[in-house]
Amino acid sequence: MKKFAALSLVLSLGSVAFAQTTITIATVNNPDMVTMQKLTPEFEKAYPDIKVKWVVLPENELRQKITLDIASGAGTFDIATVGAYEVPIWAKNGWLEPLGPLFTKFPDIKSSYDLDDMLAPVRKGLSYNNLIHALPFYAESSMTFYRKDLFAKAGLKMPVKPTWTQIERFAKALHKPAQGQYGICLRGLPGWGENMAVFGTVINTFGGRWFDMNWNATVNTPAWKNAMTFYTNLIKKYGPPGVTGNGFTENLTLFAQGKCGMWIDATVAAGFVTDPAQSKVVNTVGFANSPTGPGTPKGSNWLWIWSLAIPKSTQHENEAFKFITWATSKDYIELVAQEKGNWGAVPPGTRKSTYANPEYQKAAGAFANIVLDSIQRADPTNATKDKVPYTGVQFVAIPEFQALGTQVGQYLAGVLSGQMTVDQALKQSQAAADKVSTEGNYKK
Repeated sequence: MKKFAALSLVLSLGSVAFAQTTITIATVNNPDMVTMQKLTPEFEKAYPDIKVKWVVLPENELRQKITLDIASGAGTFDIATVGAYEVPIWAKNGWLEPLGPLFTKFPDIKSSYDLDDMLAPVRKGLSYNNLIHALPFYAESSMTFYRKDLFAKAGLKMPVKPTWTQIERFAKALHKPAQGQYGICLRGLPGWGENMAVFGTVINTFGGRWFDMNWNATVNTPAWKNAMTFYTNLIKKYGPPGVTGNGFTENLTLFAQGKCGMWIDATVAAGFVTDPAQSKVVNTVGFANSPTGPGTPKGSNWLWIWSLAIPKSTQHENEAFKFITWATSKDYIELVAQEKGNWGAVPPGTRKSTYANPEYQKAAGAFANIVLDSIQRADPTNATKDKVPYTGVQFVAIPEFQALGTQVGQYLAGVLSGQMTVDQALKQSQAAADKVSTEGNYKK
């Protein structure tokens, strides 16, 4: 009997040893996240008791699903891919696990992770009440990508710090649609994280803002009208067709295929357009700062952080913590470099050690300093010509902005598609912003 009991205990211990906990991760279908999915077997090898299940969605759909899930406490996701906009708002709502206690619980992970290696603006952007609530997968600002060969052929020279007026002149000179070459590619796809991300910086640098210090909506103003008229005319005159279907991913493809003379978008794209496996223009890409407008240089480039957070509703916070610390670690960045054979393709913008690495400097020397300077220059607390009662460069850090920004993005797309005039779009945008201010009890 004792022998049988001992055998049962061994079998029981054996079943425990090989039991797996499955964690479900919601993420966006960006190239860096695709790489993370491909490298998942390396995590499962390091943690054989954890199995990873992915839910991959387009950016707009991802936001809707995880917001609904986390706000309702449904617990579908153990890890959510969230941005710099969501983290402080969701942390304030008590929806995210603060990570300090988990670092204390796992001292070995804390030691190897090295939180002090994280770039200061990035750590600040993912904290609420000075407590970090998410870990950065990659961080980005915005900048100008351009084709050096086309510029040379046209006798043009890109300044290190271009203005939007210069960008318009260059776009006109480079636009040759009959040859499949478009002067400029910009986001037209509606969404607060799509066309409004780029257009948000144009509003800032043309001197506009969403609200004054009393939370009165300031959308239907000359600064906004100048910005929207400029942005939509630039795209309609010198952009590719079907622009209201083009977000980050679509424009990345167009630029990498050699279809765009210029592209103003996320700095994270630098690693892709210089990767021979993903780009046909590797040796002809130039980099410059994001353009400034006539109002102010402030807010002309954004700060965005794609990060991994653990919802309070998870039942597997320990396993989730092990994954997010693995996927945002120094070792993971080195693993990506080995996998791709290219240090320039690693997730950027998060760690001091990446920019101090000689291999990264060698591979990313053409753009690394512009990216680092842009991230450090972007200031969500001082991004407009006139004072505002909110934080955020390309967004307003209030819960209602997700819907408001997307609604205004739809009006912007309406102008691009010819279904609305600028005046009509601004009038409806003003009404939407005023409604948010009034119904949200922000207005003084």
